[in-house]
Amino acid sequence: MGTATAPNRILLLGGTSEIGLAILSALDLGPDTQVLLAGRDLHRLADAGAALPAKVSTIRYDAADLASHDELISDVFADGPLDLVISAAGVLASQEQLDGAPGKAGELVQTNFTGHVTSLLAVAARMRAQASGTIVVLSSIAAVRPRKANFVYGAAKAGLDAFARGLADSLHGSGVRVLLVRPGFVIGRMTEGMPPAPLSTTPAKVGQAVAAGLSGQGNVVWVPPALRLLAAGMQLIPRPMWRQVRR
Repeated sequence: MGTATAPNRILLLGGTSEIGLAILSALDLGPDTQVLLAGRDLHRLADAGAALPAKVSTIRYDAADLASHDELISDVFADGPLDLVISAAGVLASQEQLDGAPGKAGELVQTNFTGHVTSLLAVAARMRAQASGTIVVLSSIAAVRPRKANFVYGAAKAGLDAFARGLADSLHGSGVRVLLVRPGFVIGRMTEGMPPAPLSTTPAKVGQAVAAGLSGQGNVVWVPPALRLLAAGMQLIPRPMWRQVRR
């Protein structure tokens, strides 16, 4: 996809995600654009879809229900090719909560990492067959070097980031593109009540950056762009000092 024009048929996995919806809002959606919002709460999906200037339909999708993903994706592609898939499902919990609830930690990893793997492998196989399409994967600055303050979340994002890069390499030359998005701290519903970190951003700014990235030729979008320099610096901090980082 080489222009800013919105694709004809879009699937948003994690259909109530603030960032995912902000990406859709930043695209040039038209009344004939077909948008499929996939998520667990059909009522919230319908409310989100009502705000989009497009033909919206909703699908029940649970990122943690791994066994259902291949069939769901197969059904979506059976109705026609997809031009854009945005993988935005995710949950956030404090490390203190996860330390005392290993099962909840496992659910977080399954939603933030494993569910993306099963869903996007199914998407990639079908996009490869149609020889076209773009996959947007939402990673995070937390993937660069997980911190003790949120190492389970950081580990899940690190796995997703590595998966997206490997998926992009595997699809090279197929006509399918993978766009990896690495935002910083996003001020929004998921982080409500948390003090913003340096180089924080908003869902709207991430959406605008992704829309611009889709119109370009790159394969990674940092939001804000200065985050790339911060990430490089993070890698240079000696481990004893890194342990002292609170956030």
